[in-house]
Amino acid sequence: MARVTVEDCIDKVENRFELVLLASHRARMIAGGAALTVDRDRDKNPVVALREIADETLTPDDLKEDLIHSMQKYVEVDEPESDPAALASGDSDDNVAFDRMSEEDLLRGLEGLVPPANNGSDDEE
Repeated sequence: MARVTVEDCIDKVENRFELVLLASHRARMIAGGAALTVDRDRDKNPVVALREIADETLTPDDLKEDLIHSMQKYVEVDEPESDPAALASGDSDDNVAFDRMSEEDLLRGLEGLVPPANNGSDDEE
């Protein structure tokens, strides 16, 4: 039984720390039930992960992207954008009407507002 070493993988992933991150992530995936791409040969998950990287059955870029995706808390979903021509012509499906307020209306509304009471200790002493 041939043993895989870091030297077998270092030409696929040049940074040793990145290699450790990718192999450990793949080992966790295997432990979680991911399909193997090489024969197990009674090896443990980290060794199988290193053998998969050395045999190039998995690309380091795919593993890196999967690792990044697994660590993200918020995943942005691409939604299709509306047709710019329809928005420019005003032929929107929603037919949304926006309220417009003049500056005079805004100032009249602000005049009626009462400032909040001062809760500081500056005036009490």
